[in-house]
Amino acid sequence: MTADLFSIEGKTALVTGGGQGIGRMISQGFVEAGARVYVASRKLEVVQQAADELSAIRPGSCIPVRADLSDHDECRRLADWLTEREGGRLDILVNNAGANWGAPYEEFPDAAWDRCLDVNVKGVFHLTRYLTPALAAAATPEDPARVINIGSIDGLHVPILDTYAYSASKAAVHHLTRVLARKLAPQHITVNAIAPGPFESKMMQATLDAFGDAIRSQVALGRIGSPEDMAGITVFLSSRAGAYLTGTVIPVDGGMSTTL
Repeated sequence: MTADLFSIEGKTALVTGGGQGIGRMISQGFVEAGARVYVASRKLEVVQQAADELSAIRPGSCIPVRADLSDHDECRRLADWLTEREGGRLDILVNNAGANWGAPYEEFPDAAWDRCLDVNVKGVFHLTRYLTPALAAAATPEDPARVINIGSIDGLHVPILDTYAYSASKAAVHHLTRVLARKLAPQHITVNAIAPGPFESKMMQATLDAFGDAIRSQVALGRIGSPEDMAGITVFLSSRAGAYLTGTVIPVDGGMSTTL
């Protein structure tokens, strides 16, 4: 039993925003663990490069697809395309695509709310809804299909920076995770969220360049998260070892949100 407890060999996953940052870490972790991975982004060149590099690890293991997940119709198109290509089945959905926006309180624009909520919340809901039949078709009581939503520790505590729409949207993702977990459990689909702390990603790069030392000082373990840290938690949640968890929000932040 132990040998297969953390295996995802042969499973099929879709990772949105899978071409860079945290999405790329997850995609690579899945490929190295034996899964076939679709990586989606509104920028085809980004996921094409990621797919080429990850397929060098294991030929044919990573397939790029362009989709703008802020658009309702695009969510439906991606779900329909993937469902048809995979014969109506999908084992793992990782809702990672996200948008951020920082601006002073007095100047914070309405467009920031639209962008963050469209991608971070509505995109998660629509894509999960349209892929639910494929997830249910792949699921069994002992080995459920998995939905993993990428939230943020900014949805758990009050952020220092002026990212009002982003932090509010990530708190919404955390609660939406719980709501969907209850809704989809009868179909043997688990829904969990990861709330990352500081990781080396495009979204975090400017912040780390400016405030990296201060951020590290707030992390109990004293370092920025690594690709292995993110791959580890997602592979765990997707394997038999994580089959009895649903509705959880797991901080992966070196203790930043729980010990500060």
